[in-house]
Amino acid sequence: MPAASGGIAVLKRNLLFFAVSGLLAAGIMINTVTLFSKINFFADAVGEDYIKWVEFDVPYAAMEKALNLDIKTKESGCHIEWVENLAYLATKYGGNWKKYKAKDMDRYVQEVKNGRTAEELCKDTLKYYRYFLEAYDAVLGGMVGEYEIESADTVGTDQPQMVKKYGLKAYSPVAYGYSFSHYDDFGNSRDYGYKRKHLGNDLLGSIGTPIVAVESGTVEAAGWNQYGGWRIGIRSFDKKRYYYYAHLRKGHPFHPTVQEGAVVQAGDVIGYLGMTGYSTKEDVNGMTKPHLHFGMQLIFDESQKEGNNEIWIDVYQIVKLLQKHTSPVVRNEETKDYTRKYRFTDPIVPQNGST
Repeated sequence: MPAASGGIAVLKRNLLFFAVSGLLAAGIMINTVTLFSKINFFADAVGEDYIKWVEFDVPYAAMEKALNLDIKTKESGCHIEWVENLAYLATKYGGNWKKYKAKDMDRYVQEVKNGRTAEELCKDTLKYYRYFLEAYDAVLGGMVGEYEIESADTVGTDQPQMVKKYGLKAYSPVAYGYSFSHYDDFGNSRDYGYKRKHLGNDLLGSIGTPIVAVESGTVEAAGWNQYGGWRIGIRSFDKKRYYYYAHLRKGHPFHPTVQEGAVVQAGDVIGYLGMTGYSTKEDVNGMTKPHLHFGMQLIFDESQKEGNNEIWIDVYQIVKLLQKHTSPVVRNEETKDYTRKYRFTDPIVPQNGST
């Protein structure tokens, strides 16, 4: 595991992190040259070989278009992979997605069909393209791929018919049929305990709404935290993403299968929406409105996991995209718990993993 060389290096890294974050939080416009300079400076100043800063602000329209192209062209012989597509455009725009135009993606698609690669198209800015490719792959890399899901005709039978599919295999954190509202509240001020910024997206809904795993992974945390109340942390199998679900229901926050070390598949019910937290006493409703706090942390090195240049991204646009894929659930009248309706197989789940 790489480590900073001494206290001075750590101090420099922290100062750089908060300087860049401060500019972004203040809404200061960063042009192409300035953004690339900051990427270089921040990545090189400490001399470590992993990313320490990511701003993910790809708009829904661009993600949706890139996703649809990825799915449509998968078997065409000219696959337009969505992460490469978005990384190319980010390089073209210097990270400023306010410049996005659908016709720019159309031009990129035509170039790829003509036999050119994103790296060839970015030959003069290759290091920046590779930065965006690694950063965006860390955000989106586990969301699209192959999977199998049960045919509706065999639900409830002992012989499920599984259908192979390719596409969006990540799910909305809120189960199918349950409504919620949200707005882009990333970076807003919070003051319980200490002044800080909100590092997630609050999805306002009804107490007891089933919450599902967005991506398959391993449960790394399931318990009480005075800030998040009853909360669950799930790590993706490639170790790049840590999903955080907080303020779960008082009294019965988790699905019975959820415990630290358990393996879950995308779309599995993991808990229930509530309003716990903001209390040093366990199992207290300290929030004013029922909601799910949903967050995503990127981890390029294990030293970033807790308290060392943590990278939390704005998931608002991602939540909008995930609403295209919701997990239907059914209620067990005896236990009062919910489970997913359709059996699902994610090939990324380890063979010996339980679900």
